[in-house]
Amino acid sequence: MELTDEEIRVLGCLIEKEATTPDQYPLSTNAIVNACNQKSNRHPVVDYGDRLVIDTMLLLRPAGLARTVSGGRADKHKHVLDEAWGLSADQLAVLAIMMLRGPQSPGELRTRTERYPTSQGSGFAELSDIESVLQGLAAFQVPLVANIGRGSGQSQDRWAHLLGSEVPDVNDVQPAGATSSTGGSSLAHRVSELEARLAVLEEALGVSTPSESGQSASVPAEPEGGFATFED
Repeated sequence: MELTDEEIRVLGCLIEKEATTPDQYPLSTNAIVNACNQKSNRHPVVDYGDRLVIDTMLLLRPAGLARTVSGGRADKHKHVLDEAWGLSADQLAVLAIMMLRGPQSPGELRTRTERYPTSQGSGFAELSDIESVLQGLAAFQVPLVANIGRGSGQSQDRWAHLLGSEVPDVNDVQPAGATSSTGGSSLAHRVSELEARLAVLEEALGVSTPSESGQSASVPAEPEGGFATFED
C-alpha cells in the first residue's frame, strides 16, 4: 500500500468532509483545495493548487479509490475507500485522522473523531473502542496502520498509517496541542533569536537586566557632550 503525500491528503479530506459536512459532499475541486490547505487540524500544513488536486484525482480514479461525478456547474469528487478496501465507518474515521494529522495516540484519536459517524452513532465512547479499531486495521492482509511506540517525553504510544512510502519516526511526531509548523513553533524560535540579540546589545551597552529581586536595570551614565558612539 503506497500512496503519495498528495493522494493521502486528498483522500483524508474527502473522508473528513463526507463525515463532518455531508450536505456539501461530494466536493468540488475548489472545495478539496480549501480542505487540503486548512491551517487547523492538518499536519503538515500544505499549499496545494487546483492543478495539483486535479492531477491527484487522475491517479486516484484508475486506482479505484475515488470517483468524479459529472453534472451541474462543476465536477464533484468522492472517495470509495469503503468499497475498495472494505472499510467500516469506524475504520474510516480513525484512518482519516492519521491521514490528516500524522501519528496519533488512542486518546487523541478518540477526541478527534467525535464528529465522525460510527457504529456507536458519533465518535467512540471508550479508549478500548479505538484500540479495537486500530487492531483491526493492523490485522489487514496488508496492514493499514502500525504502533510506532512513544518518543521522548510522550506518555502514550502513537499509531501511524502505512499508506505512504515511509513510516514516520515517533520522535518527529508533532506534540499534542502544538500549532502548525508555520505557526507557534516558528514564533517561539523567532522569540529566542530576538532574546539572544537583546542580550548581545545589553552587554555592548553595559546594561544589566533586572534581577529577580525586582531591582531596576542599571543604565550607563550619558557621557558629557551627548550620546556615546561605538566604532566597528
